[in-house]
Amino acid sequence: MKQQIDVLDYTESILKGVKSGVLLTTAAEGRVNTMAISWGTLGIEWGRVIFTTFVRLGRFTREMLDKNGEFTVNIPLDGSDKSIVGKCGTCSGRAVDKIRQFNLTLVDGEKVSVPAIREFPLTLECRVIFKQIQDKSAMHFPEVSQCYPEDVGSEAFGANRDTHIAYVGEVVNAYIIE
Repeated sequence: MKQQIDVLDYTESILKGVKSGVLLTTAAEGRVNTMAISWGTLGIEWGRVIFTTFVRLGRFTREMLDKNGEFTVNIPLDGSDKSIVGKCGTCSGRAVDKIRQFNLTLVDGEKVSVPAIREFPLTLECRVIFKQIQDKSAMHFPEVSQCYPEDVGSEAFGANRDTHIAYVGEVVNAYIIE
């Protein structure tokens, strides 16, 4: 069962979740993948509620997002096993079926083809309405070289030379899985 919510009523919970880690779930070509993220924004653009996520160029999730253009953001609530974020952030969906490996429970999406994850019940269903590759030459903050070290290959987890693609997703549905 799902309790429909007004996403703006849960802004604080969503942003606190993103800061400590949430799951970004994608699906394409019969596969479902989830990855840990702690970079994302919630806002309003073009008169629409949006969630913007940032995915490195070399990630499997990026390939899936480019094929499907839909995603869910799965946010823990009190009582959620937050160690799931760490587990999902240590391996690639190219090599491991994280859903099976970590015993995650998929719940069909209502307005998107991507499922939610029961273990992280606060769910945003999103459709990509804009995407853009980040331009490192336009970044003006001291940590750029730490976030994008040129001597670390794209296959490395965490900081590596790949910049991100910003995916702006319109939030088309929001609910809490009960």
